[in-house]
Amino acid sequence: MDELKGKVAIVTGASKGIGAAIARQFAKAGAAVAVNYASSKEDADKVVDSILRDGGKAVPIQADVSKSADVKRLFAETKAALGAPNILVNNAGVFTFGSLEDLTEAEFHRQFDINVLGTILTTQEAVNGFGDGGGSIINLSTISSTNPVPNSVVYSASKSAVDTITRALANELAGRKIRVNAIAPGMTETEGLAVMGIKGETAKNIGATLPMGRLGVPDDIARVAVFLASDHSAWMTGERITASGGQR
Repeated sequence: MDELKGKVAIVTGASKGIGAAIARQFAKAGAAVAVNYASSKEDADKVVDSILRDGGKAVPIQADVSKSADVKRLFAETKAALGAPNILVNNAGVFTFGSLEDLTEAEFHRQFDINVLGTILTTQEAVNGFGDGGGSIINLSTISSTNPVPNSVVYSASKSAVDTITRALANELAGRKIRVNAIAPGMTETEGLAVMGIKGETAKNIGATLPMGRLGVPDDIARVAVFLASDHSAWMTGERITASGGQR
C-alpha cells in the first residue's frame, strides 16, 4: 500500500478507537502521521510504537483541539517533526448520552467546544499549514447526525454541525485545492462503546440485528479515511460517506 506515500497527516484524537485505526492505516499507506491526543499519552505512545515497529513514521503530539494555541502548536510541531501536513483528520470528539432534564450548560459546551469548535480551529490552521499544494480534510460525523436516537440531543446536534461545516468549507476551500469530506460511522466497537456497556455478547447481539450482521470495527472506518485522503478521491469534496454496514 502506497496510496499516501510522501504525505504528512495529522489525526486528532488518535490515541484509541477509530482515530488510532486511521493513524495506523495511514502509516501503512505510506504517510507520516502525527498522532494527536489530549490526555492519553500512554495510549498515544502505544499507537506510535506499533507504527514504528511496522516500519512507518509517526510522532505523538499532545494538544487540546478546542484551544487555538494548542492547535497552532500541533501544526508547528508536526511540521518540525514530519514536514508540512497535507492531510487532516478531525476525529477528536466526545459524547455523553442523557435525558434533556439532566443536560447541563457545562456538558453542552464540552461537546460543542471539542466536536465543533475543534473542527473549525484545526481546519483554520490547515488552510495556512497545507501550503499551495492544498490537501484533504476528513471530518468524523455519525449516522446520528441525521437519524438521532433518544438522549443524544447535544451529541447529534454537534455532529449535524460537523456535516454543515463539511459542506460549507468544501465550497469555500475548493479554490485553494483543499478537499473537505466527512465519514459518518454507524455503531462501531470502540472503547467508548464498551464504557456504555455495549461489548462482548451484548455487542454481538446488537450487531446481529444490523443488515450486515455485525457492528463495525475501527478499521472499517479507517479504510474509508485512506480513500478520502488519497488521490483516488481527487474529484470528491463536500461529501458525507456513511460507513455503517447498512445501519441508518
